[in-house]
Amino acid sequence: MMLVRRRFLHLAGAALALPAATRMALAQAAPGTPKLTLLLKADLQGQDQKVQETVVNLLEMAPGVGAPWHMHPGAQEIIFVLDGDLAVEVEGQGTKKVSAGEIALIPAEIPHLARNDSTNVMARALVTHSRADKDKPFFVVLKRPT
Repeated sequence: MMLVRRRFLHLAGAALALPAATRMALAQAAPGTPKLTLLLKADLQGQDQKVQETVVNLLEMAPGVGAPWHMHPGAQEIIFVLDGDLAVEVEGQGTKKVSAGEIALIPAEIPHLARNDSTNVMARALVTHSRADKDKPFFVVLKRPT
């Protein structure tokens, strides 16, 4: 029991020290080495600050292709565009053009869609869902909001 407790304390200490050591190492990174850039730091919206599951997908959308109006029950969505541009329309917020290197944040339970309005450029994005309830459906198609 004492050995388990000592091992736990060592691991806990390492877990506390690791983020600070990582920040120091990255801040002092030599040219030509990886650089960590914070893209988004935001509290969860509409999920009572609870996450049961995180789902990350690569979205590839050909020119002129779009997703239907939909929502993710109990899941906040983050779209990070890698290539091209996406038009992201969120009910009550209008349409926003999201270009490569930019992020769209969509709260849980909010109808939305994404589409590639380009006529000749493929769009690619990382799409992350933070799900508060894995028992709810992941994707619900909706009629266009009025």
